[in-house]
Amino acid sequence: TFDILSREQIETSVSGNPFVERNHLIMRLDMGARSETLQAKLQAAPDWDLVICDEAHRMSASLFGNEVKYTKRHKFGQLVGSRARHFLLMSATPHNGSDADFELFMGLLDADRFEGRPREGTRKVDVTDLMRRLTKEELRKFDGAPLFPERKAYTIQYQLSDLEAQLYAAVTQYVRNEMRNLNNLGGDDKRKNNVGFALQVLQRRLASSPAAIFHSLRRRRERLEARLAEERIIARGGKLQKQEQPSSLIDDDEDRDLEEVGGAELEDAEQEIADRSTAAQTIPELEAELTVLRELEALADLLRKSKQDAKWRQLSEILDRPPIVDEATGQRRKILIFTEPRDTLEYLASNIRQQIGQSEAVAIIHGGVPRDVRKANIAAFNDDPEVRVLVANDAAGEGVNLQRGAHLMVNYDLPWNPNRLEQRFGRIHRIGQT
Repeated sequence: TFDILSREQIETSVSGNPFVERNHLIMRLDMGARSETLQAKLQAAPDWDLVICDEAHRMSASLFGNEVKYTKRHKFGQLVGSRARHFLLMSATPHNGSDADFELFMGLLDADRFEGRPREGTRKVDVTDLMRRLTKEELRKFDGAPLFPERKAYTIQYQLSDLEAQLYAAVTQYVRNEMRNLNNLGGDDKRKNNVGFALQVLQRRLASSPAAIFHSLRRRRERLEARLAEERIIARGGKLQKQEQPSSLIDDDEDRDLEEVGGAELEDAEQEIADRSTAAQTIPELEAELTVLRELEALADLLRKSKQDAKWRQLSEILDRPPIVDEATGQRRKILIFTEPRDTLEYLASNIRQQIGQSEAVAIIHGGVPRDVRKANIAAFNDDPEVRVLVANDAAGEGVNLQRGAHLMVNYDLPWNPNRLEQRFGRIHRIGQT
């Protein structure tokens, strides 16, 4: 049997070193990567016969220009590899496409072969003796039958309404103007990053739903109005006071990047940065931006109330026809719907409940749902025949088993990291799916 390494086990260890006392251990990667004390204990313990690391892509390193960025996770991987006779790295996430980064990662398995600073496109290394790559479609049972059912994916096309096209054009112009204003911020790189990120968030919310872009514009307008009121009192028409920038996910921590941040944490950070970050440097500039924001908010509100949402209309039609509706019985099959912003999630849940006519038929999962409620909603979707639809964001994108509940899924909008699409599919495209 395996023990899960906990702080209590570390503190109550007789020898003071759990790596000496236990022969079968499970531990979190970040527990070891962020603790020099644990690393010293691991270094002092005997070698392990076998170390298996799941989600091993998190131990990647990166080449930026002529500098290699070794994360704490990568350094911990180097330590673990040096203390193991056999080292198995497992991941279902593709690497980022950089040959240099891939070689740095493979150096965890064979440091001698990948010695030296890698360079893009200068060499191709045969790794067939170190790596085995299998897709789900290639996996077979002992009798030769496919382990996973065939996965079929389709893209649904839709055309924007005139009002949607008008809002798209207006928000896009606002984003372009603000991006040009970034050049006026001089060497304030953190502020540039935050403003640029905030504008990207607005564009993504625009593509998600009328509800998402409306609430994003409203929150941004309210926060900037509050700041304007403060600045008018302080500056009386002068330059804006230097404002402390919200914590950025872009440069926060060497072991954190936008692709790996959890769904709830990413959404909270998105909202904080999108609400506060502005390129305006004077009160007149801030007033001018607020004038544009009020116009955009009014247009988004008009669209939201008009029900001219082409993407939602397409989903609405899908929910009332095969394969969602069983032609033989006329009953709805269960379906999992993924989105990103919580505003869109709640918007979809409300619309679907109205369409189906049963509030209890729709369950939701997002980062703000308490853990016990989340577990209950997952169980209901899997086992309760009355619960037909689960609307979720990436809080349900990893580590959640939903294959007993459904074999149909809709990606209403796409995640920041395309690799998370595979994790979404993996909620239902799993062993046991029929």
